[in-house]
Amino acid sequence: MTQPPEKMEAADVLRVKLAALKSDHRDLDEAIHALEHKGTGDALTIRRLKKQKLALKDQIAALEDRITPDIIA
Repeated sequence: MTQPPEKMEAADVLRVKLAALKSDHRDLDEAIHALEHKGTGDALTIRRLKKQKLALKDQIAALEDRITPDIIA
């Protein structure tokens, strides 16, 4: 009889979410760069994309803090 697949631990789930957020952050960065480089994006669109990118950065930092335990020196 085969055993059921193991459940992912909470830290593993956080790492998967972190990887997805980092990928989204990179995608936004590339989109912003392309719009600025080609000059095809209007200022409002670029500002909104930058705001989304900043929000993703904050989420990434929060997840990294949850994954990495604090070390008290």
